[in-house]
Amino acid sequence: MENPPHARNQTGTAPYDAAEYLKTADQMAAYLEAALEEGDPRFIAKALGNIARARGMSQLAKETGLTREALYTSLSESGNPTLTTFLKVTSALGIHLKASASA
Repeated sequence: MENPPHARNQTGTAPYDAAEYLKTADQMAAYLEAALEEGDPRFIAKALGNIARARGMSQLAKETGLTREALYTSLSESGNPTLTTFLKVTSALGIHLKASASA
């Protein structure tokens, strides 16, 4: 007997999970760049959380010295990561941020 699909909603469709589509470092960097351009702190935190899940939260926790729970909490749509957490995570992900003057 076939296993039922996980996380299906009442319409029979699975919710979209961006983490499933972030396969390369370039895709992850472009996704975070787009979130930063939007300027919504909640969206930026969630985007960084999606990237972290795509990479592997356990591995990221080891590399940053933060707990998985702290990462899941701060890198959610309702999270509010500190600048220290943000910089630790982006560094561990190999994502480099740069500033530029607006046009």
